[in-house]
Amino acid sequence: MKPILRDTFVEVNLDNIIFNIKSIKKMVGGNVAIAAVVKANGYGHGAVGIAKALMENGADYLAVAALNEAMDLRKHFKEYKLFIMGFTPDSYLEHVVENDITQTVFLYRQAEILNELGMKYNKKPVVHIKYDTGFNRLGFRDCEESIDEIEKICSLKNIYVEGIFSHLALVGKKEDEKQYHKFIKAIDSLEKRGFAFKYKHIEDSISAVDYPKYRMNMIRPGAIIYGIKGFHYGSLDLKQALTFKTKIAYIKRIAKGEGVSYDYLWKAQRDSIVGTVPFGYADGYPRNLRDKGYVTIHGKCAPIIGVICMDQCMIDLTHIPEASEGDDVIIYGDGTNNTLDIHTVSRLAETNKNEIVSRITMRPPRVYTKDNKIVNVINYIG
Repeated sequence: MKPILRDTFVEVNLDNIIFNIKSIKKMVGGNVAIAAVVKANGYGHGAVGIAKALMENGADYLAVAALNEAMDLRKHFKEYKLFIMGFTPDSYLEHVVENDITQTVFLYRQAEILNELGMKYNKKPVVHIKYDTGFNRLGFRDCEESIDEIEKICSLKNIYVEGIFSHLALVGKKEDEKQYHKFIKAIDSLEKRGFAFKYKHIEDSISAVDYPKYRMNMIRPGAIIYGIKGFHYGSLDLKQALTFKTKIAYIKRIAKGEGVSYDYLWKAQRDSIVGTVPFGYADGYPRNLRDKGYVTIHGKCAPIIGVICMDQCMIDLTHIPEASEGDDVIIYGDGTNNTLDIHTVSRLAETNKNEIVSRITMRPPRVYTKDNKIVNVINYIG
C-alpha cells in the first residue's frame, strides 16, 4: 500500500459508500438501473477509489461529465460501463469509440460522426439522446423539429441509441411535473415512429428520492451516493462517507493585541494560543470561512482565525490548552463529536453541499477505509 504523503487528507469510508448505494438500490427496486454519478472526481471522494464499491453493490453504469474523467476510469477498469453525460467535442469522439464509452448526443452532426467511426472501428457506438425539457443547458429543444432530428439519429445503422434522458430544473412540484410530461410526450412521439429505448431517465439524486413516479427505468444518483442529503419530500437512510483530516503543524503563544495572518484582520483580544494547520484554499477549503469556520480537536471546536492562506490557516487553541503539535484535526466530519458536517460547511460558506465536496482538490491524498482499516491510498501528487 502506498504511503500517505501528507498530514492533510480525505478519508473515505467505503462501508458507508456501499451502505448508500445499497439503500438506493433497495429504494428503486430491481427494475430501475442506476447510473452512479462519479463526475468531479467522485464529488471529491475519488472516482477511481470508489468505483469498484459502486459497481459491485448495485450500480449499472458509472456516469461522468467529460471525456477525460471517463478515460481515467477506463485506464483502471476495462469492463465497466461508462457514460459521458456532457458534451464531447467532435475531434475527441474517436476516443469515445475506441474506449467503448457511452456518449450523450444532442446534435445530429455528433451522431453522424459516431456512425462513421463505428464503421471505421467495426463497432456500434452506444449513445443516449439528451432532450431538453426546460433546464436550458444541453439537449434537443422540445419541439417537433427535434423529434424529426432524433428520428434521423435513431435511423443510423452503425450506432446504438440505448437511451434518452432529460434533467429536471427542480423549481418545484408543478414545474417538475410539467417537465416530466414534456419528456414523456417526446418519447411517445418517437415510439409511435417505431423507435424504442432501453433506458429512459430524468432523475438525479434529489428527484429520485422526492418523485418515485418519475424514476422510469434508470436514475442518475450523485450526492446521495456520498451520503449528502438534498431532497425535500422523500426520505432515504444515508451515511456521510467523507471526513477531511489534518494535524496541528505548529503552536505558538501570542500576546493580547497581536494580529494573525494577512492584514491583521484578526487580533487577539487576550493572550492566546494559536495553532497553524496545513490546509488552505488550494486544498478546496472555502476562503470565506474566515472567522466563521472551525475545526475539531479532542472533540472541541477550534475557531479558524485570520485570513485563510493558500496552504495553511490558523486556529485559536486558547480554550484547548492540552492540544499538541501532531494532534489530529477534523476539518469536515459527519456532525458527531462537535465536528463540522458538510451541510453546516455549505451554509457557512453560502453555497451548496455538492460544491463543498467537489471543490476539494487533488492535493490532499484520498485514504479509503473498510471495516475501520485503511485498504487503499491514492496520492494524486507525488
